[in-house]
Amino acid sequence: MPAVTISPKYQVVIPKAVREKYALLPGDKVEMIELDGRIELVPIRPAKALKGFIKGLKNTFERESDRCL
Repeated sequence: MPAVTISPKYQVVIPKAVREKYALLPGDKVEMIELDGRIELVPIRPAKALKGFIKGLKNTFERESDRCL
């Protein structure tokens, strides 16, 4: 991953390769998470974006007998 510099106004520019890879656009929101001494930016996606994301996933597990209706 490329390094970025914090501006005097505490702003950073997300590199073009990262913006393209994660389809980030102006106005998109990201969540900033601090974890074990590092900062992660996680794109916030609307619920509509999740539609069909598990399409084709095989449902081959067996349910426990007390969970079957």
